[in-house]
Amino acid sequence: MAQINPTMGDIVGNTELIREYCKKAQEAKADLVIFPEMAVTGYPPNDLLPPHEVRPPAGNRKPDQEPFLRDNKQSLTDLAHQVNGITTIVGFVDYDETHLYNSAAVTHNGKVSSVIHKTLLPTYDVFDELRYFTPAQSNLPATIQIRGQEIKLGTSICEDIWDEEIGYGIKVVDNLCSRGAQIIVNLNASPFHDKIREVRLRILRKKANRLHVPIFYVNMVGGQDELVFDGESLAIDAVGRIIAVGRQFEEDLILTELTIPDSEPSKEMTFPSYHREKEMFNALVLGVRDYFRKTGFRQSFIGLSGGIDSSLVAAVAYRALGKENVTGVSMPSQFSSEHSKEDAQTLATKLGIKFISIPIEPIFTAFEGQLEPQFKGYPFDVADENLQSRIRGSVLMALSNKLGGLVLATGNKTELALGYSTLYGDMSGGLEVIGDVSKTEVYELARYFNESAGSSAIPERCFKKVPSAELRPDQFDPFDYSVVSPLVDEVIENRLSRSELIQRGYDKALVENTLDRIKNAEYKRRQAPPTIKITKKAFGLGWKMPIVNQFTG
Repeated sequence: MAQINPTMGDIVGNTELIREYCKKAQEAKADLVIFPEMAVTGYPPNDLLPPHEVRPPAGNRKPDQEPFLRDNKQSLTDLAHQVNGITTIVGFVDYDETHLYNSAAVTHNGKVSSVIHKTLLPTYDVFDELRYFTPAQSNLPATIQIRGQEIKLGTSICEDIWDEEIGYGIKVVDNLCSRGAQIIVNLNASPFHDKIREVRLRILRKKANRLHVPIFYVNMVGGQDELVFDGESLAIDAVGRIIAVGRQFEEDLILTELTIPDSEPSKEMTFPSYHREKEMFNALVLGVRDYFRKTGFRQSFIGLSGGIDSSLVAAVAYRALGKENVTGVSMPSQFSSEHSKEDAQTLATKLGIKFISIPIEPIFTAFEGQLEPQFKGYPFDVADENLQSRIRGSVLMALSNKLGGLVLATGNKTELALGYSTLYGDMSGGLEVIGDVSKTEVYELARYFNESAGSSAIPERCFKKVPSAELRPDQFDPFDYSVVSPLVDEVIENRLSRSELIQRGYDKALVENTLDRIKNAEYKRRQAPPTIKITKKAFGLGWKMPIVNQFTG
């Protein structure tokens, strides 16, 4: 199982990576090597593929006139010619005169011996495959020759194995087994979210045990825009035991021996123990690292307030990019506390990142002076508060433009949900690192970082101080996050209604206020940077709420 990290659209580079892993597999004496879903192109290519409406008969371009599609298919053909002595199964995009298919090619003896199309095309959450692809009309086992023995190989692609969990009427793997498949391989680009590994294992064990067939689940690894693919490919024997596990969040070549028909029990492996904070933190690290690596950025700029959110973002960036590529920027105002300035400096010193301080009071005073004729007679209010945040956003963007780099925004999921953030201020940036991390989880991940690093790089005071934006005297965040953060998660991730939340014991007035805030902040979130998805429902690709929305049920 070749658990690789392809780059979206880099067809030449991805094909070379596939070729490299074929060579490694051959050197390890493997007979068969399996790659992830759409390994040639990367996943998901979205509108790099022509949607149905722009293809014949509605459009005037056929799939073979699209360079992206043509190059992907030609690369797959070239790869088959170049790789001899080992059977491969590679994910790519196939097409005919009018249709596109999410496909897997079986290559053997220098040619493509068979092509399998994906049957079940997901359209929920971040997936939109029916916009582009046509489902397979049938899927039959492919017969391959390995060491003089004929093997009937059943190939499925990602969603094809989730039939029982999702409730599809078509049972792809069952059908393959009923037609004589002796091995099931499943090519995946399955994004990470908290606890997804347990769901995958349950599905694979149940299906393997019920159908009495070994299953090889090969998952992609790496970051792609908002998504993180965690790898951890799995091999399950015919009675549901784990016989191989790939590394999590890393490329890997996982070698497994299998006897067909199975005459001896396989040696069972222990599934790596679950560590929630470790997995979430490592997912963020991989997401940031690949976002920078694959877009060509190196340097990052982070506004360090001395609070827990910016401290966690700095810790993730430090781990993902290296201390030499992280700059913490302190931008104190007349309202900034001494402890906030001290904690920002301490964090930067302990991490070893670059640190600069740019006081914004003179800039704020100049703005207020210019606006004084229009502001005259009005009290100091949210407009003046947000002006400070927007000055900070402008300073960070100026540094990134002048010095070259990307600003990392520091808002958490709870704040984004409630609209407790400033457009063109603290929402400025090229990536929202913790935008899918609730406020309570921020503390947990920050504590994990300190413990895993064996240090107190994030100052203890950051964990204990009352959260504050420090935009006016004696200001503190207007939420009890220990209550509001779980409440927000129930709304966003579990879609609980007003009445359901109240039935669960949440205060009615708090529920009303929270739901109103979430609804009214939609226009802000549309303008937020991309957010790394690490839960089952994040803002971004999978969140499609209208801005104009008068529903109050």
